[in-house]
Amino acid sequence: MGVPIEPDVTIEELVREHPEAVAVLRRFGVVCIQCGEPVWGTLREAAAEKGIRDLSGVIAALESAGE
Repeated sequence: MGVPIEPDVTIEELVREHPEAVAVLRRFGVVCIQCGEPVWGTLREAAAEKGIRDLSGVIAALESAGE
């Protein structure tokens, strides 16, 4: 099952355990994993940098992608 998808999961853990998360995160503009930018911090922190305060939509999309 991997790490739970929650606001305080680190991006590294999320992507390692849920590779399908890369496409979902890109869709929300949360991180640029494929451009070589270092990925640090939590899902909450990365989303906040993009102005996303309510993570319910992001988390729902991440969970759906893993089904």
